[in-house]
Amino acid sequence: MLRRRKTDSPMTKGRALAVLLILAAFLSWPCRSSLAVKGVELTVTFSAKTLTDNLFTNMTYRFKTGQKFEPIVENERVTARFLHRGELLMQDEFEPSIPTSKWRPGREYSFSRRLYIPPFIDEFDPAFKGSESLNFDAGLELPGDATGASRTVMHRRTLRIAPGSESPVIVYLSGWYDPETDTANPLRRFRWTAREARCLIDNPGRDALLVLRGSVNSGAVPGQKVTVGINGRVLDEFSPEESEFERSYVVGTEWISTGKDFLLSIAVDKTFVPAKAVPGSRDERELGVRISLVYFK
Repeated sequence: MLRRRKTDSPMTKGRALAVLLILAAFLSWPCRSSLAVKGVELTVTFSAKTLTDNLFTNMTYRFKTGQKFEPIVENERVTARFLHRGELLMQDEFEPSIPTSKWRPGREYSFSRRLYIPPFIDEFDPAFKGSESLNFDAGLELPGDATGASRTVMHRRTLRIAPGSESPVIVYLSGWYDPETDTANPLRRFRWTAREARCLIDNPGRDALLVLRGSVNSGAVPGQKVTVGINGRVLDEFSPEESEFERSYVVGTEWISTGKDFLLSIAVDKTFVPAKAVPGSRDERELGVRISLVYFK
């Protein structure tokens, strides 16, 4: 005897439909930004006429909203990626000073950022043809999304990068520990200083840009003061408000005189020993600040 299969009741069908709708909404959540940027165009420009490696340049993001712009509900962040041969070389991300939820139709929102292109070109590579290419893309992303699933690419192009011109030679003298590699980012290298670190830099005979990037261990040495000096004169004193810092100076010829080189010093008022300040550490070195970049060009 054949039995007819029992059909779903209206209540069962209704519940199944509700579950499907909830599931669909959950799965589509990371893609909301692709709808949230409708009616927006993004262009990105660089201040340097020729992009090279080992270069600081200003980068400007220009978002133009059209008349068909649909308001963005979430406050999204701007993200940009630079990939070399499929590997991430560097990235930029920030929260716009005018939140995306406040953007309106028919406006232009511009944001300037300073970009450092690190040295990455190997001119001795037999395959090197005079320049390298970086695949660049930029767009918006929901904050807190570690997966990148909510990221919407709004601008994409290939950048040609030439080898950087020779920079003044920097010789690390006393007060520097050996270079180390950041475990979280193999491309990022740094040196710890002692109480005072000194280096000798070639005199370019012109005004030049000095940039220092580094970080302090604010937990071990709260309120640490950093003093930057040139040829025995104090150029700057500061206490980093956050663990990481970047300081820039236009160094004029009056600072470096007419000698063939000049002395740069980085000193701190307080040091720490990781073995005494960091649980589980066996590092007995006396440390000052962690310097990831000394740029003079």
